This record gives sequence, structure tokens and C-alpha cells, in this order.
Amino acid sequence: MPQTVIKPNNRQLAFDPSRIEAYADRILEGLESLDKERLIRGVHAKLRRNEITGEEISNAFTMSALELVTKEEPNWKYAAARSLLTSLYKKAAFNRGYKAYSDRPYGAFYPLISDLVKQGIYREELLEAYTKEQIEELGAHIDYTRDLLFDYIGLLTLTERYLTTDFDGRVMELPQERYMVIAMYLMHKEPADKRLELVKEAYWAMSNLYMTAATPTMSNAGKKVAGQLSSCFIDTVDDSLEGIFDSNTDIARLSKMGGGIGVYLGKVRARGSDIRGHKNTSSGVIPWIRQLNNTAVSVDQLGTRKGAVAVYLDVFHKDILAFLDLKLNNGDERMRAHDIFHGVVIPDLFMEAVEARGDWHLFDPHEVKKTMGWKDAQGRALGLEDFYDEKFGEGSFRQKYAEAVANPALSRITVPAIDIMKRIMKSQLETGTPYMFYKDTVNRANPNRAHGIIYCSNLCTEIMQNQSPTVIEQEELVTKDGQTRIVISKIPGDFVVCNLNSIHLARAVPAGVLERLVPIQTRMLDNVIDINNIEVLQAQYTNSQYRAIGLGTFGLHHLLALEGIRWESDEAVAYNDALYEKINYLLIKSSMELAKEKGYYPKFKGSDWENGNYFTLRGYTDGEHEGKFVTTEQWRELQAEVQKHGVRNAWMFAIAPNGSTSIIAGSTASIDPLYDLLSYEEKTTYKIANPAPDLSEKTIWYYKTAFMIDQNWSIKMAAARQRHVDQGQSFNLYVRPDIHAKDFLALHLHAWRAGLKSTYYVRSRALTIEECESCAS
Repeated sequence: MPQTVIKPNNRQLAFDPSRIEAYADRILEGLESLDKERLIRGVHAKLRRNEITGEEISNAFTMSALELVTKEEPNWKYAAARSLLTSLYKKAAFNRGYKAYSDRPYGAFYPLISDLVKQGIYREELLEAYTKEQIEELGAHIDYTRDLLFDYIGLLTLTERYLTTDFDGRVMELPQERYMVIAMYLMHKEPADKRLELVKEAYWAMSNLYMTAATPTMSNAGKKVAGQLSSCFIDTVDDSLEGIFDSNTDIARLSKMGGGIGVYLGKVRARGSDIRGHKNTSSGVIPWIRQLNNTAVSVDQLGTRKGAVAVYLDVFHKDILAFLDLKLNNGDERMRAHDIFHGVVIPDLFMEAVEARGDWHLFDPHEVKKTMGWKDAQGRALGLEDFYDEKFGEGSFRQKYAEAVANPALSRITVPAIDIMKRIMKSQLETGTPYMFYKDTVNRANPNRAHGIIYCSNLCTEIMQNQSPTVIEQEELVTKDGQTRIVISKIPGDFVVCNLNSIHLARAVPAGVLERLVPIQTRMLDNVIDINNIEVLQAQYTNSQYRAIGLGTFGLHHLLALEGIRWESDEAVAYNDALYEKINYLLIKSSMELAKEKGYYPKFKGSDWENGNYFTLRGYTDGEHEGKFVTTEQWRELQAEVQKHGVRNAWMFAIAPNGSTSIIAGSTASIDPLYDLLSYEEKTTYKIANPAPDLSEKTIWYYKTAFMIDQNWSIKMAAARQRHVDQGQSFNLYVRPDIHAKDFLALHLHAWRAGLKSTYYVRSRALTIEECESCAS
């Protein structure tokens, strides 16, 4: 047994075994089913030296509790979390110079804010927007008991990735303070007369784990030396040397600040195309993708991880075959880019050709523009990528494709469509990608199609907003006041920005708080647009014109298990349909209320929101699709209000992967089925067991794991949700490595026919996929 305990200030105390008993009682309070004696035996086994520190005692409790975590006794993860909390409280108290008590573990809030602002760690706005008395009032509003909602993995993730430290890396901020600072920062531009109440409401939403903010917001809100608050960006590359290199620079700047990047390359000329009349001189898109790959590796995200970039190319682009082989582990390394992700842009016509085992033609976009003579209203040349099938007939993609095929002056490569599909599926089984982006489905459902076209998605396939390339107009020398400068003039394109947060379905739905929760989430997201300072000006401008947001969800499988609904069932499909209709209704209503208060987004006029088509196209107002939670009459009333008052946000609903933030909240990720009943977090010297959330004799029967589930049921649920999601879903397919090709193809055809806008990773137990945390919401 130890003889002496050394405290942080080097005081020495005699070891008192009764304090071990008291500590065990404290961390097991409310967890009566757990055996205290087993825990204490494990602790004593780890305390065999004569001299130990208080931190070593806390660690012994934490590790002993973790060793006891099983499927049968999952609540040991909460005991381990409480032990970690105790250690965290003591560290913060020591670093900040206050005494932490078991009934008052948090220090004074105002000194934390004022000290970290003075040190240049927090932003000055926290002291400029709030008085000392207001900050003290908010500090008194902090409820430290909500720390008990975290399990061990969740608290560890929050501590290691998100809590504020000083410049020496010492933890200064505690979990509830992080939530309060986020709330203060997101609301600091709100009118003074209601600012505090909005802060308290945002804190209520986050601290109860009814929702999570996206990783960039969680990490950076209120901090001075940090990145921006948005998760992802999408750029459209112009077919010019200046446009390509300018885009690469913009991507590097955004990646440096922690953003995940999607890049559409479908306008860039193919290999062998001419350059200024010189034949067969273009090297195609692959070298530029390799350059982006190098950018992703060399310009890391705030010094923490390599950048994350996804590139998209149309399936009718001449370089598509080389593109599909980008991430394979064999072949010519000069044609590989292993550190980027890739997605294929697919029209309906291609999927029809795959089904019919027909031929498919590949074209050079530059040659198409030169040869076909298609123009827009401003006289700009158009390519095949600028069309989609809104309806069969004049102006549709299939008509333009047929014209291109029939033109003998246009060179092409012709291959069986099924051969391209085989290349896609081969790459997916080996690497998890490419993503599938069903362009016609996306654009038919685009509420802002009057203002543009959607060419591709983002890094996580859930963001779908209008895009266009930024074009360099001119570069000139200008002399003014004796100073000569080079002035570059650009015409800004639609450079997509996504601002994300997500509902914790398994907490918010059973608690009956959606009606209260969705409005404050919508306001938080909308405020990010006004607060954020994005270095790339066309992204900042696009953000202000469309004010797009992406409210998402996670914990779907967790919720279904709590509700006693089997994943593979018509009941689950119907439940998805009704639940996501309700969320969408609340979301649109919240955006409309914000428009009444602050004005609608600048490009509202001409949109499907203004003319009411958004509601009619989804069957909300025809009386034939009466919802379980929202009546047809309620939809008709909302349609009229939106047409009268507008909406604040051009796009609103997007379901992100929620990789790390769902871990913090202790739930299942996004819309995914559970991966394993008992998963493990690997550390350098040990493994941490992580049981399924709320695992019990009741829920275990509803936790069929991902690779055991018939993926057709997952597709059916995703299709039911898609009607209500104006953007996309990070929808994964889980397949076994030995899946038959015809069965794999059938899944893709089902997803396309069912109306999914995209599919994300193809996941196999043989694959390890490193995801982008920026987009993980």
C-alpha cells in the first residue's frame, strides 16, 4: 500500500484508504448496479509504490473502471468519465488558481473570460459585447451537473480536441464553459435587449446534448488564434491556367484554416486537348489533381492534420477512366493521388445505359464548347456539364448529349457503360471511393435552380448548393499617389460554404424538445454567416448572398433502438419519413421567422421558396401525403407565410457524418447503423471499450450491426428522408469484401432509382477510411 500522496503543489499527505472508499462512492453515485469492491480492488492493484500523486490515483480509478466495461455492464464508461472529470476539474483549478470542491468544481467565469482575452486566447468581442455583470450572470447559469451526461470516450474527445488551453498547452476551460463561450460568441451580434436570453437558450441546447455544433465551431468559437467557423467549401475550377492556380491558392488558404474542400474539375480540358490552337498539348485533369494532393499534404489544417480535399469529375469527361484509378495501389504512380478523395458526377442517362448495357461516350469539355456553339443568355459558351434533365426535351442534358454524339466533328472515346461502372465499383471496394453524385436528381430538387446549377457536392456529400467558377477578368498596372500596384480583377463565382450543426435525435426526440430546439439551432447557424471572416472573398460573398446553412441529425440508430423499431422494417421507413418531415417543417418555419425579423436572403426572388414550388414538388400541399406530425393544412399555411415573408436561408437541411461530435454526445453517428455492439478506441498502450449507447437487454435486440444489415433497407430509409432534405445526406453503404458484382451493382441502381442524391463511402471491414473531421459536424 502507498505511504504518501504528493499533491500538485508538492505537499505530501499520508495515504488514507478511507478516501479511496469515498472517491469510489462519489464516482459511482447513481450507478448502483456497479460493484464498488471490484473497482477498488483494481485501483489498489495499480497503487503499489510508496509515493504516488493525486493524478495517479485518479488515473487508477479511470483505468480500473475502463477495464470493467463490457456489453453486460456498459455503465462503467460513465464511472470512468466521472473519474476523468475529477482529474480535469483539479487541473483547471490548479492552472487557474482556485479551489475546486466536489459540490462546486467550477471557478468564477468572469476571471476566466477576462484573463484569456488579455492573454490573446479569447476574442475581445466577449468583453465588448457583454458587461462584467452579464458575464457573471451567465457564469451563474452554468450547470456543472450536465458534465455527468458524458461517457468516457465523449469526455476524452472533448478534452483533447476542443477545450481551450493556454499557450503552454495547459487546460484552462471546462466542458460547460466551452458551451457557454460558444453560445456567447455566436450571439454577440444579437440585439442587446435579447442577447442574454439567446445565449442561455443556445447553452441549454448544447449543454443538454440535445445538439452539437460542427467541429470548426466547437473548436474555434470565441478563440482568437484559431480558424473560421464553417465546415466545408466547394470550388468550381475555371478552364484556364490562371483559374487553376488561383483555385489551388484559395484551397490552400481555406485548408490552412481547417476547412474541408470539394473541387469540381469538370470544366477543365481533357488530356490531349488543344491549348490556343496547338493540338494534343493539354495534360488533362490528373496533373492538377496531383497538385491538389500535394496542397492537401503540405498545407495542413492548423498544424494538426493534413488537409482534406475531394475532387469531382463528370462520368462523360474524357479523363474519367484515369480519374477512377486515382487511389488504386497499383499501376503508374505518376497517375495516382492517394491523399485526396474523389467523386463521380452521374446523370440519369448514364445509369440507364448501365442498365441497358449500352455504350457511353466521353468528351473533352473544351472541344464541346468550341464545336457545339451552345450559349447562355449572356453569350457564354456552355458544355455538357452545364445541363441537367429537368424534363425530357428542349434544353435537357439527354438532348444535348444526343446532339454531341451525333456531331461527327466532335471527337470522343466510346466504351460500354457497364465497364465504367465496373471501374467505379472496383475502386470503391479497394479504397471506399469514389462517391456517387446523381446530378439530375440533385438539380431537379434544387430550390434555387433559377439562380444556377449544382455541379457536385463537398467532401462529405451532404452539401448541394449553386456553383460557378471565379473568372480572372484582367490584370493591370495602376499608379496612384506615386505608388504603382498590380491590380487583379475577378468576377466572383458561387463558391459554396457550409455551416453545420446537428440534432441529437436520441436525446431531443424522447425529451420532446424539437419545437424549442430547431429555432435556436437555426439562429446559431445563421449567425455564423455574419460572424465568420473567410479569407477567400468569393466564398464570403456567396455566403452572404445565399446564407445557406446545414442543420443535420445524428443518433438515428440509437433512437430507433430506444423506440423499439427494427432497422430492417417498414416501420423504420415510415418513422424516418414522418420524423424528418417534422424536422424540415420546424426548420423552414424557423428560417421564415428569422426572415421576418432580419430579412430574407438576397437571392430569394425567383426561387422555389418564393413561387411556392418547393412545397408542391414535395407533395406537402396536395393532401395525398398527409404526415404523422405535420398536417397538409400546416404546410399550406407555411407555404403562404414563406411566399409573403421569405426565408432567411437558401438551403437549410444537410445530414453530415458527425464523426467526432457524435462521440462527444455518446450516440451513433449520423444516419448510420451501429458499427459494432462493442467497439474499441485504440490508444498507444491500451484499448478503450466503447459499448453501444444505452445498451441494455431491451435495446440489444434492435442494434443489428452495419455489416449484418440488408443495405436495401438503409436505402429505403434514406429515400424516405430525402424528400425532406433540401441538400444531401452522408449516406454510407456497408458491404462485405466478397460481395458479388451483380449485388453491388443492384445496390447502386436501387439508390439511384429511389431518389438518393448521393452516396458517400462504400465501407468494408477490409478498409480503413480516414475521414475529414472538419466536415464531421
